[in-house]
Amino acid sequence: MSIITTILLFALGIVLVVKGGDYFVDAASWIAETSGIPKLIVGATIVSFATTLPELLVSALAAIDGKVDIAAGNAVGSVTANLGLIMGIAIVCMPSVIRRKDYILKSVLMLGGALLLMLACQNGVLTLLPCVGLVLIFLTAMGENVFGARTAMRLEQPAEQKRPPMKKEVVTNVLKFVFGIAAIIIGARLLVDQGSQIALMLGVPERIVGVTVIAVGTSLPELVTTLSAIVKKEVSLSVGNIIGANIIDLTLILPVCSLLSGGSLPVSIQSIGIDLPVCLMVGALALLPALALKRFYRAQGFLMLAGYAGYVAYTCVVQ
Repeated sequence: MSIITTILLFALGIVLVVKGGDYFVDAASWIAETSGIPKLIVGATIVSFATTLPELLVSALAAIDGKVDIAAGNAVGSVTANLGLIMGIAIVCMPSVIRRKDYILKSVLMLGGALLLMLACQNGVLTLLPCVGLVLIFLTAMGENVFGARTAMRLEQPAEQKRPPMKKEVVTNVLKFVFGIAAIIIGARLLVDQGSQIALMLGVPERIVGVTVIAVGTSLPELVTTLSAIVKKEVSLSVGNIIGANIIDLTLILPVCSLLSGGSLPVSIQSIGIDLPVCLMVGALALLPALALKRFYRAQGFLMLAGYAGYVAYTCVVQ
């Protein structure tokens, strides 16, 4: 297979993952709401989980195939891309004042998950015991989302009685759901297989492909959400979505990969020495100044973008 064919299939994988994720989120939200689950609860649980489904499936398939560098690189690299690149863009375009209480628990959970993951991998393998701690952080985040949504529901006006869904509406959303799942699975398989081929053809480690092009590709749903939020001037929506997605990436994906790998997931020296520390440092740069000063500054966004660009450049040069 030629390099051009491989790159085209890889690009097709990205398109399928992004479009499939979009359809899946829409259909899952509609199905949940139609069944009577309040919209706020849907957003706090189903949507936040569904937006990370591409990263989860790509890493899970890579772990099953024994391509552990892609599995770990995609999970950690997606978090770094979400923070340094996507959140950096949001802050540069819309620096804003924040309410500390809205961010403090999510920030602690995300940074705590990054720190625990980094410490757990120091011996070169992620075992099931620290994975339990990561999953507890994930469950705490989901619980906080539901609690916040229920609190908001009490402040809302009673919802109007909904009409029964029309047959066409049901068929459309069921097809969206099926297509979304199928597209994500096929796209994830293309990303893993063709990503490995690209690494082989270019003579670079699979980890580099995982933490760069695959990580950015699976983070495109968050990028689309951010660009939409910028247009609507709702930076808090974008930042909140990014932090929530990162918590899931850090605390659920690699524990699942560890389980699929037989109870332990090998982690490369480069991931331990570069990717995980950079992920934690970019997270600290993104959140700690804002928590201390109660606002995001444009200069902070530029620093995050510069840090991410430096990380990618260093990763590609050092390998």
